[in-house]
Amino acid sequence: MVRRRGAAAPYRPVLVIATRNPGKRREFAQLLLGLPVDLADLNAFPDAPRVREDHESYLENARAKALAVARLTGRPALADDSGLEVNALGGAPGVRSARYAGDEATDGDNVERLLGDLSGVPEKDRTARFRCVIVVADPNGAFLTSEATCEGRIATEGHGSGGFGYDPVFYCPEAGRTFAEMAPEEKNRVSHRARACNGLRPHLSAFLRDWTSGD
Repeated sequence: MVRRRGAAAPYRPVLVIATRNPGKRREFAQLLLGLPVDLADLNAFPDAPRVREDHESYLENARAKALAVARLTGRPALADDSGLEVNALGGAPGVRSARYAGDEATDGDNVERLLGDLSGVPEKDRTARFRCVIVVADPNGAFLTSEATCEGRIATEGHGSGGFGYDPVFYCPEAGRTFAEMAPEEKNRVSHRARACNGLRPHLSAFLRDWTSGD
């Protein structure tokens, strides 16, 4: 009997998520589900240096990180810069959200400072939004961007144990609970990162295909 050789599996490019944060890695894996791409993160590249996010805009931070990781790994890389913008604080912490309580601050440190800064601010004035800018870059310097927001307000104390960052105190009126109280699939329908990924999805496959065809 002659065995027919099966068709070769289609090539799937590897997209490196520029993070070591397992929570963010899991979110992107869900948000990019169904796309013909395999994902890696910086835990697969232990020699990758930490890229300082000290620019004045989310776009500059995300682009710098994506380009640095793409050139280091030789593969397309996805980076995001996200921030919490609180109206009563003039848009702070903004691009400094991850370092609001200091360069070595933990999520808990940042939440504690935020709640302290908003002490005495009434509920109606605690409006805020999460903003996310995503950049996908290839090692040659080409890049693709998407940006989105999610409106909400800051609770007076944390609720829920899911998510990361400011999720326990970010109340989303659309869902009637904080991000940290949501199941991952629910958060992935309404979050700023989900909305930015939705804007990226229609263009990502073509971007990766163009890179591999020119490689």
